[in-house]
Amino acid sequence: MVQAISTSSCCNILFSKSHRSTFPHSLHRFNHYSPSFAHRISTDVQRKAVELPLPETVTQQVQNKEQRKTQFAIENLTSWLLKQELAGNIDAELTIVLSSISLACKQIASLLQRSSIINLTGGQGTINVQGEDQKKLDVISNEVSLCFQWVLFMSFGIIASEEEDIPVAVEETYSGNYIVVFDPIDGSANIDTALTTGSIFGIYGPDEQCLIDLDDTSTLDQAREKCIINVCQPGRNLLVAGYCLYSSSVVFAISLGKGVFAFTLDPTYGEFVLTHENIKIPESGKIYSFNEGNYDLWDDKLKNYLDHLRQPGSNGKPYSGRYIGCLVGEIHRMLLRGGIYGNPKNKNSKNGNLRLLYECAPMSFLIEQAGGTAIDGVQRILDIVPEQVHQRTPIFIGSPDEVQKLQKYLA
Repeated sequence: MVQAISTSSCCNILFSKSHRSTFPHSLHRFNHYSPSFAHRISTDVQRKAVELPLPETVTQQVQNKEQRKTQFAIENLTSWLLKQELAGNIDAELTIVLSSISLACKQIASLLQRSSIINLTGGQGTINVQGEDQKKLDVISNEVSLCFQWVLFMSFGIIASEEEDIPVAVEETYSGNYIVVFDPIDGSANIDTALTTGSIFGIYGPDEQCLIDLDDTSTLDQAREKCIINVCQPGRNLLVAGYCLYSSSVVFAISLGKGVFAFTLDPTYGEFVLTHENIKIPESGKIYSFNEGNYDLWDDKLKNYLDHLRQPGSNGKPYSGRYIGCLVGEIHRMLLRGGIYGNPKNKNSKNGNLRLLYECAPMSFLIEQAGGTAIDGVQRILDIVPEQVHQRTPIFIGSPDEVQKLQKYLA
């Protein structure tokens, strides 16, 4: 869907030269009365002295200091965004935008966790603009995202979502002029079975043409048309992209164009905590993610590539097939473990199944920021200019070495 969200100190008793100089005097008294008793004490004390831990070296002190820093210097998403603002990487308006999206993600995560209890599983009984059955949570998540955007004074000029027929323009009185695209629930078919789902978002730069004067009815349609045109930008124009993964953990990943950072939701405090800093995708990987149920619908070149992956490699093992049915889940695994994900065109869908603007472009932005590659089989995903808001595209994305191998088969 698209919407345009210490150290403990311990006392070590050590026998230094000064201790040894006084120690014999204390034993002389025992020697005077009982030499054997004095000998036993001397032996026991020496044994204990040997067993006591040695003082920390400078290196150990530094390591312990770093460990304390790791344990206690926790950085949450809010403080991280403020640091980015102070560094000049984002402005105050964009900070509010990202805060609103993160809050929406928390609310969606809560709805997902309670979906079976509060009767949010199953279909809504409606069809979206893509011709797909809408799940109850599809619609509710879309509304949640819009709600948070308004509550936080809306720094968006226009919003494009998978659940909206056309981009939603925000009233000028309340809006900013960022263009936001997002998919509130990716992988909604997984909701009923409590499997992985996610949210995807992308943010484009300010554009005065997206500030619509609702009072001027004579130019309203023209202004909206211009605004829609401005939504259809290539992914290379993205300022920010990210996703939120709803699984065993809730993970909020984001890129401001300077690396990829991931924050894990701590349910105790309700805060996203920085857990993955400047993620780098492995150069290669032994996992492929394709919906092989469509194998017979693919062209021969792609079939040959898949057949190659199934054959034992130099290590005697073939690639492992993993398919979640949720783009966010596939990309999250790809970022951490490497490999390749593909959603190709087929005989029934000449452009694949994924939307370019609010699914493929944001994810391709993230992957490239982590050092990966994303193509449609011919060209770079981020270079494609959408002609329609809900335009679809084939996509192959992942580790650079794996995508390069695929290109050789498709050439």
